Parts: sequence; structure tokens; C-alpha cells
Amino acid sequence: MSQLTSSALRQALGQFATGVTVVTALTESGQAIGLTVNSFASLSLDPPLVTWALQATSQLRGQFDVGRQFAVNVLAHNQADLSQRFATSRPHPFVGVAHTINAAGFVLLDGALASFECETQSAQLAGDHILFIAKVVRLTHNNLASVPPGSARLPLLFYQGDYHRLDAPLPQDDSQDDRQSLRS
Repeated sequence: MSQLTSSALRQALGQFATGVTVVTALTESGQAIGLTVNSFASLSLDPPLVTWALQATSQLRGQFDVGRQFAVNVLAHNQADLSQRFATSRPHPFVGVAHTINAAGFVLLDGALASFECETQSAQLAGDHILFIAKVVRLTHNNLASVPPGSARLPLLFYQGDYHRLDAPLPQDDSQDDRQSLRS
């Protein structure tokens, strides 16, 4: 058993694979901003709520206050470069990045598997992070029903400090299909 240190906790948490997202918004002056986030999760279907966390010392903290809007862009396996770009501070991260600012003012990354347009409902200090809860007001996603077999775009995953991609679902035993209980 490992002693509970920050490095031991980080190493143990690295055993949990997460999806990779870029959270984007417009500043009050109309500048697009974004940051890589792997703490994104669904919270509720009714009402539609999601959650994510931001380091409390982040310079972008005020951009996501209650009532502010932002988008969560779920990255595909071939977008690791975007994750890297938005994981570091750079003066103009959107230069050369294909994106759209829609009529409602949401910044959507081209090629994302899904984009959730959200409005912050609450922000709470939780340890060294701010935990945001947001209402999903609109979404777009890669409809796999319209994609030819074998050509589906897969999500970008982060596991043990590296990027990975999902290869294939595990075979299911039809007599013991417990997938519905996992969706609850």
C-alpha cells in the first residue's frame, strides 16, 4: 500500500483513463480562449448538467464565473496536437486552429467528436481547484449511425500520463448484458 502523497495520488489517478476536452470561451473583449481539460464529466441528464475543474490559480478563472457561457469540445484521437496546444500558455492559441464562433457566441473546434454549449450554474472552491457545474444549452456530436463501418472517429484518451486511443469494444455475452445498469 502506498503512502498518501501527491505523487502517489497522481500515479494512482493515472490508472483511470479519461477523455480529453478543450474548454473554450470568448472573453468580454471578444477574444477566443481555451484550455485542455480531462476532468470533464456528465452530472445529470434531467436537467442536462456537466462538471469540470480548473486549477484555482489559473489566469482564466474569471472567464467561467456563474452566468458565463463556454463550450466543451471532446477531442478525437487525431487531435492530440490540439490538446498539447491548449495545455500550455501561449499568447494566441487559436492562430492556425480551425474553429467557429457561432451566432450565440460559443467557440467550437472543427473536428471535435462532440461539443457541449454550456452556461455556468455554480463554481465552488474544492481543494486546489474550482469545481464548475454547468447547464448544457445545446450540443452537436459525431453521429456514428451516419459513419461507414470501420471509419468511425475515436476519442482521444489520457492514461498514465500519455495519449491513447480506443481500439475496440470488448465482446459482449448477450445472456448477461449489464450495459444498461452501467448507463445509470
